[in-house]
Amino acid sequence: MDAGQAPATPEPVTQPLEKPAFWRTFVSRNKLGTFGIVLLVLILLLAFIGPFFMSGPNRTQVDKIYAPPSWGHPLGFDYRGRDIWHQIVNGGRSLILVATLAAVISTFIAITFGALAALIGGKTNVAIQTITDVVLTVPVIILLAVLAAFVKLDSPVLLAVILAATGWPTLLLAVRAQVLSLREREYVEAARMLDLGLPRILFREVLPNMASYIIINFVFAMTGAIYGQVILYFLGLVSLSGDNWGLMIQEAYRQGAVFSPDSMLGLIAPIFMIVMLLWSLTLVARSLEDIFNPRLREL
Repeated sequence: MDAGQAPATPEPVTQPLEKPAFWRTFVSRNKLGTFGIVLLVLILLLAFIGPFFMSGPNRTQVDKIYAPPSWGHPLGFDYRGRDIWHQIVNGGRSLILVATLAAVISTFIAITFGALAALIGGKTNVAIQTITDVVLTVPVIILLAVLAAFVKLDSPVLLAVILAATGWPTLLLAVRAQVLSLREREYVEAARMLDLGLPRILFREVLPNMASYIIINFVFAMTGAIYGQVILYFLGLVSLSGDNWGLMIQEAYRQGAVFSPDSMLGLIAPIFMIVMLLWSLTLVARSLEDIFNPRLREL
């Protein structure tokens, strides 16, 4: 360095944003997403922890039929004299578990066969696309009703499988398009040249680079499964018993809750909980997109 030359100023080193700082930034910039996460956590606590505090049978009390809300029974009683709040606390777990299982099955089908269609191509691609197009052309409600008419839905696992059977086509096409783009990348080409095998290429090279996309679509698959359950319960095509928000809607509507102010809470309460659950899942999906997509964080 020359005698009269000033020392060079070192360039600032950009440090990755620490997790606490990241979450503070996320909370300050994405208030709706934070609200959705908090709302979803509260609903999950109500559905999975609440029943431990309200265990036991919800006995019918003939003298409490359509009784108004009180301090001990904040939502009153339904047409059978059963506590509505007890049904709300105990009725969300089965709905959420079936929706989660259906989302897992439909997402697995979509990512597996969508990726295979893109990686293998040829007749495999044509066959998978043909089946997908056929399922897409059939209205979901009609398909669910037909499947439920031929199969007695008396098992939560069977109900989840029926819902998953209608929830995979859209995601499959999206996954196929993503894999068609990823298979041209250098690391995928290198894996294919090294003959590492299709399972390794699929599960070690391709799918990990789509993890954020899969997680977001998994949340949307849950919302679709919740809609499907409510429709099946409302149409009376599900033989499952016990407390369930969808079954509460079906029973309240069948008993004329729309025309009776005394029984309106038995219809409004489960609808409100389902709307809040779907809203929270939608907000969470949007917030996950903000987390995984750095371009959105820069806006």
